[in-house]
This record gives sequence, C-alpha cells and structure tokens, in this order.
Amino acid sequence: MATYLEFEDKIKKIEDDIIIARTKADEPAVEILEKKLEKEVEKTFKNLSDYQKLQLARHPDRPYAMDYINGLLTNAYEIHGDRHYVDDTAIVCYLGYINNQKVMVIGEQKGRGTKDKLYRNFGMPNPEGYRKALRAAKMAEKFQIPILMLVDTPGAYPGLGAEERNQSEAIARNLCEFADLTTPTVSIVIGEGGSGGALAISIADKLAMMRYSVYAVISPEGCSAILWSDSTKVETAANALKITSDNLKELNLVDDIINEPLIGAHRQKEEAIRALGEYFITSVNELKLLTAEERHEKKYAKIMALGSFHEDK
Repeated sequence: MATYLEFEDKIKKIEDDIIIARTKADEPAVEILEKKLEKEVEKTFKNLSDYQKLQLARHPDRPYAMDYINGLLTNAYEIHGDRHYVDDTAIVCYLGYINNQKVMVIGEQKGRGTKDKLYRNFGMPNPEGYRKALRAAKMAEKFQIPILMLVDTPGAYPGLGAEERNQSEAIARNLCEFADLTTPTVSIVIGEGGSGGALAISIADKLAMMRYSVYAVISPEGCSAILWSDSTKVETAANALKITSDNLKELNLVDDIINEPLIGAHRQKEEAIRALGEYFITSVNELKLLTAEERHEKKYAKIMALGSFHEDK
C-alpha cells in the first residue's frame, strides 16, 4: 500500500477518485481526473520546501540501492566481506553489466520492513562495510572496471563496536583511496546522504544527486538539537543547512542533478531507475574519453576547490 506524505493529501484524494471511476468504467471521469491530477502534481512538486524534499528523500517507498541494482544489473554477482572481520550488510557490492558496460556497484542499503531494516542496520555501515567497499573498488581498479556508488544513509553507525574497530579510520582511508582510483567512478546520492557515512563512498570523478535527494554534514534533527536544543526547529535547520540538490549544485558541491520524475521516484520507480542508468552510461562514456591522468587531475582540482567562496565587494 502506497504511503502518502502530508503535502500529498490532495494527490491521494484524486488518485482514490481515479480508482473509483475506473471500477465504474467511467472513462470520461477518469480522463478529467487524470488531467486534474497532472495539474495538482505540478502545483505541489514545483513549490516544495527544503524540508519537504528531505521528507521525500526519506520516503519509505523510495527506491533503495537494491532496487536500482535489481533494475539495472544483468549477470549480477555479489561480493561479500572485508577479509578482516565480517560481511557488513548495510553496504552491498555487485559486479555485473548495465547495458553492455561492465560495472562494479557499491551501494548503501537501508532495508524494508522491521526484519530487513535490522539486517541492514538501517543503512548505517560499520567500519567493515567501508572496508568491503574499498576492497570491491580496488578489485574494479585492477581490471579497469567503472564503479557506480549509490549513496543512501543517515550516517555511519555510531555504536561502541564501530568505534572500537576504528570507524573514523575506515572512512578516512576510503576518502584517500577513492580519490586516487584510476578507473572511472560515478557516485550518486539516491536518497539521504548523511555526514561521513555518505562521504566515504562519494569521492568520485562525477558526483550527482537525484532531484529529491539530500546531502548534508549533519541531519536537520542533529543540527536542531545542537544549536537550539529544540526538536521543533528541524524545518528551520533543514532550510538553513542547504541540503537539497539545487542548493548543492548552485554551490558547485555536486556536478549534476538527475531529473527523477516530478512526482518523485517513490511513485514512478522504473522511470527513476532508467534515468539513473542513462546518467551513469553517459558519464562513463565521457570519462573514458580522458586518460587516467586527466581524470585524476580533474578529480584533484574538484576536491581542492570544495569550500571555496568569493566575498561580494
């Protein structure tokens, strides 16, 4: 059963009316209602606040990493374990093909339903997850296989065990090693990109965001708690943090925005999956036109430019 957010109430009402009209075989009514729905979708989704986009990024029906992997990959083969501790199921690694392009996919998977969420640790990787990601990336580099990274996590797991096994070192090592990879790399924020947990698989030749994804150094809830000690300030924090794809593209912190369907990837999953796949193939073809040295130099220049700003005189 579809889940509707508060600002989608009018859309839900029209869609319910369409279902009723179809059961009555009232085609003229269906046609009128579909036009009404189209106008309501445009009106609603073209005027979203940053907080509403955050809600969409966290929508329970939104496609997760495994939805994209299952929808895009053929001859998929999963890679398990970091060869040091255990297999962290919050990060998934698959070798396969998108169209005719061989690819290594590294994704953060949140899980659906209580059992799966617990199995995936709510998409919060432990150090061994990041080490597994690095192992898969190094394997891809050895055979010059392009890498696709799918970012979707509230953050790295903050538990005691994760700290004991050097969570910060695992993330820092990924930042260093991924920056130095010679194979083409594309990272895409598909939902929620939270803090270092997202950054650990975000260093790439190209970093893109789905239209309704978010990417932030801290969650609006965490920001609200730290700055104001007030949980009612979450919406204010979301607006102040500049976490949406439009904000980050304007600040030159991401390269591209992938135009998922206007009504959201949670309503039209196949279209969103197709859009991501097309973006990846186009990006890899562009990156292949450059030598490894040229890609490396461009990546270095991009990383060194992060955070630069100009004061208005």
